[in-house]
Amino acid sequence: MAKRQSVLAGAITIAVAGLAAGSAVGGSAAASAGAVTTVKATTTSTALSPQLEAAPRDTYTTKAGPGDPCQLPDGTGNTSYHCYTPQDIRSAYGVDSVAPLASGAANYGQGQTIVLVDSYGSPTAAADLQHFHDTFFSSMPDPKFQEIYPLGNPQTSSCNGNGSGNSGQCAAAGWTGEATLDIEWAYSIAPEANIILLAVPPAETLGVQGFPNLFKAISSEITALPSGTVFSMSFGVTEQTFEGAAASQTSKFDAVFQQGIAKGDNFFASSGDDGTYGTAKQAGKTAAYSTPTVGWPASSPYVVAVGGTQLMYGWTYAPTANDRTVDRAGYYHSVVTPGSNLQTVWNESWAPIGTGGGASAIYSRPSWQGGADASLGDHRIVPDTSWNAAVNGGVDVYITAYPEYNCGNTTGCWDFYGGTSAASPQTAALVALANAARAAAGKSPLGFLDPILYSGVGNSSAYTDIVPEHLGTAPAVFNGSDVGVSGTVSKSAGDLVDNQMWGTSVAGYPTTVGYDATTGWGAPKAPAFVAALVAHS
Repeated sequence: MAKRQSVLAGAITIAVAGLAAGSAVGGSAAASAGAVTTVKATTTSTALSPQLEAAPRDTYTTKAGPGDPCQLPDGTGNTSYHCYTPQDIRSAYGVDSVAPLASGAANYGQGQTIVLVDSYGSPTAAADLQHFHDTFFSSMPDPKFQEIYPLGNPQTSSCNGNGSGNSGQCAAAGWTGEATLDIEWAYSIAPEANIILLAVPPAETLGVQGFPNLFKAISSEITALPSGTVFSMSFGVTEQTFEGAAASQTSKFDAVFQQGIAKGDNFFASSGDDGTYGTAKQAGKTAAYSTPTVGWPASSPYVVAVGGTQLMYGWTYAPTANDRTVDRAGYYHSVVTPGSNLQTVWNESWAPIGTGGGASAIYSRPSWQGGADASLGDHRIVPDTSWNAAVNGGVDVYITAYPEYNCGNTTGCWDFYGGTSAASPQTAALVALANAARAAAGKSPLGFLDPILYSGVGNSSAYTDIVPEHLGTAPAVFNGSDVGVSGTVSKSAGDLVDNQMWGTSVAGYPTTVGYDATTGWGAPKAPAFVAALVAHS
């Protein structure tokens, strides 16, 4: 555990400096959620990397006690951050209460296909998913899982830590946590669906040069797989990465999405983990953008953009201090609240990390989004929907790939992760449940989700509206110079009201009643959400 914490520390050192979401950010079927992030201007790297978030190293314990907020299946855990099992999430969102299929069988996504698109994939994906199943779903059939490597499998068994980490085995190691998270948590929502890992090693990892390989692979799987397949993509780049060629470059990739939509497929993308903060990612350009940005492909009008909430299930965050380095106990303070089920906008000041969202610089408002908050302007707004993405409230993951890299040992470990890359595959899997129910009722697959959300489902009892929350008693007024702005700031660690990142002067968007640019329509209530999609004509 000590070595694992050391590994995590490296990641969190980057996060504290400011991870920028690129900011944006045995199956019967064949081949998706790849995550791509960037680092902020405080670093010198412009490489695309997984959009995965983990807790600080000094909060882990090798032996979790009954009072610790996170107790992992192997007895380890965390003394400050909460974590969730699949049963916790299924209960919190009502997944276990989704109506049975027309046959009377419980709805576990039978007959549906979920594709998770990731760079590189994981050499231990199948074995890790099986162990995850044996731990949490032992009474159910074994997973229906398949790995597809259309450009070859680059996986090896080790990463010695040498080199830049932008290519080769260490780049592959960096993606294994993302792939494992995607697989295990799509499975957690739809455990009898066909789950496919579609893994493609980018030809290059700078800028947007890896996208052609990814989209060629996606296009092939659209053709090969049945109608109604859901694809999840936990990767993204700041829209400005495309520079002056944005319209022409994205139109080529959008054509692939349109190909899938035409046959009844859906595409989901994480909206990013850095609020409105974006970093230039082309070679030689490492400065942060001074204005709000969003990430692509989440901003594409042919994609369902999935933002992040912070789920507090049975507990409530109640900080009494704003700085974890000065008053750790006060900063992490939470209270046990049995029966509570609160969701707030995801904005964790300790990293800082939070939900991506805002107005596109590439796309105008699609017609189906015209009724959403007009004050947000005439461009495409993201996200469309949200799901739990917080690290304080992260989800359990079992991983043995590159154990020295991921766990600091030679065998593997249980850990817990957050990020909108956790939200996207779970949301995609929830739509797979709706398609399973539609198939059982003799209906065709749902079709493109976004127009359905904006025509009434999003603004209905099928959703939990995420509104501003003021939690705890941490001081709300401090010097703006502490976070890079002039004057004073009236916002504490417990004021979860927008997606502006702590430590940046880039403005965020407010979380409001109704649709907003931080959580979209909010978070779906699984039983009503699935029922509404099944009822859709």
